[in-house]
Amino acid sequence: MIRFAATRLLSLALSLLMASIVVFAVVQVIPGDPASYMLGLNATPEAVEALRNELGLNGSIWARYIGWVSGMLVGDFGQSYTYRVPVSDLIAQRIWVSLPLAMIALLMSTLIAFPVGLIAAARRGKFSDYSIMGLTQLGIAVPNFWFAMLLVLVFAINLHWFGAGGFPGWENGIFAGLKALTLPAIALALPQASILARVMRSSLLETLTQDYIRSARAKGLTRAQALRRHALRNAMIPVLTIIGLQFSFLLAGAIIIENVFYLPGLGQLIYKGITQRDLVVVESVVMLLVFAVILVTFLVDLAYAAVDPRLRKR
Repeated sequence: MIRFAATRLLSLALSLLMASIVVFAVVQVIPGDPASYMLGLNATPEAVEALRNELGLNGSIWARYIGWVSGMLVGDFGQSYTYRVPVSDLIAQRIWVSLPLAMIALLMSTLIAFPVGLIAAARRGKFSDYSIMGLTQLGIAVPNFWFAMLLVLVFAINLHWFGAGGFPGWENGIFAGLKALTLPAIALALPQASILARVMRSSLLETLTQDYIRSARAKGLTRAQALRRHALRNAMIPVLTIIGLQFSFLLAGAIIIENVFYLPGLGQLIYKGITQRDLVVVESVVMLLVFAVILVTFLVDLAYAAVDPRLRKR
């Protein structure tokens, strides 16, 4: 297991190196000059050049890349062009919105998908199975931003159970914070729960065709008992894959939902960084999200090895 983990860690480090090169290169080709944007249309060329020197934008691209990477290795993400504060401070303020939002949405998705997938697999070919598959297909097809606006219309505007947007801050109480994140989490969780339920059902049905399941049935176990006692564990590998990918998506891909509910999270920070040409913010936040995706993938690989020891030899 230690050798397996060391191999995956090496792969993680190489992936981060390649990702840093790609992220830095892509951000550099974004149209617009940060100095010109900050000074406005009436700025003189001399003022723009002076600000570019102050921001370190006139150095060679390799020197800027090496400085950026070496700074991140010690926790220094640079200083925001727009806010004129360390990027690490901006990230620290906003990650405590995005991270709980992703975790709540993933928890909701898993709690919905597991029983739904189990019921659909246990009742394959029956009305309940067809109904569940139809609902999950609808959940995948409905855009989450449209569903988010529908939630606001029903539960915020008409029923007044929740606020329409904004975040009060955790300093005002955990209940207030969780209440503000409930509707965004539901909007994010619905399509993910639909995907996970379908994967769960397919994986369970495939496992139920194996010889050891037939042996268990021959010994007197019902279909539901064989499913719970034997099939569920062996069907978890593809499900773990989807759960890992979903957490990465929920953390990195909630930009639209955060803007619908006006949540001060990482997604909104990236959006503002792009519109304001705050390149160092965009680079640093995207790289942080890439690291989160790769780390989750590494943890999923370890979970694979825990579930199926045969994978440790690969």
